[in-house]
Amino acid sequence: MIAVTGANGQLGRSVLRFLTDLADEPLRALVRTPEKAQDLGSEQVSVVRFDYNDPASLPGALEDVDRLLLISGSEVGQRVPQHAAVIEAAKSAGVKFITYTSLLNVPHTRLMLAAEHIETEKHLEASGIPHVCLRNGWYLENFAGTIAAALEHGAVTGSSGGGRTSVAGRDDYAEAAARTVAGSDLSTRAVELAGDEAITLQDLADEISSQTSRQIPFQNLTEDDYAGVLSGAGLPEGFARAIADASARTADGDLHNRSTALNEIIGRPTKTLAGYVAEIVEASQTVT
Repeated sequence: MIAVTGANGQLGRSVLRFLTDLADEPLRALVRTPEKAQDLGSEQVSVVRFDYNDPASLPGALEDVDRLLLISGSEVGQRVPQHAAVIEAAKSAGVKFITYTSLLNVPHTRLMLAAEHIETEKHLEASGIPHVCLRNGWYLENFAGTIAAALEHGAVTGSSGGGRTSVAGRDDYAEAAARTVAGSDLSTRAVELAGDEAITLQDLADEISSQTSRQIPFQNLTEDDYAGVLSGAGLPEGFARAIADASARTADGDLHNRSTALNEIIGRPTKTLAGYVAEIVEASQTVT
């Protein structure tokens, strides 16, 4: 049996869609609140409560699970103890293989968001369970707010200068995770997953300009000023700081990698910037 943590999230739901096509075995959707995820259930997929903050409940939820996809938690600052609890529960339950969604260029990146991934990878190594760390690059979907703000206010803002970000779509990473956890290679390894494109925020501004027939400039801000913009837009201060930090570290190449592993795993090109911007622009026009 294959189990997926965070199965009710955007990435988790996408992974399950791919797994139902790829795997003939039972699947278990592990979620914090099963009542909110009943639509995930089917003859193949069972929905089971799995709360990172309730460690005692975790081993039972992993009973009969051979392979586990550990999707990194969403609570920044709490993920190390949460992930450690999951790994310990997996060990107790006899899970034979873990796939973990990490971050591009760990452990060398200096991104604030990387620290918890680095510690989780250490916990996986110490567990003795065969595992693979899928070091995901930046999601194109992470630019949704940036694009929406550019359409409303007429500028792309960030603190990345001319730094390039390796990008792909969420479904690209989801398919890679599904193929990995259901695959035949159960060796311990780390895989850098970088999209086919590596873009600058100027590229993003140019693409929005082209598709809207407007002049959308890129305004490069200091890290502090960009964090202030994000906070002003409603992001919690800690998360705004983390995103501004990621943008600033992009200027130094921390979110750029030339690996072609993602393309090779999914067997197709990754989602393009042009395609994603077109989706957002079309959606904005539909709303208006």
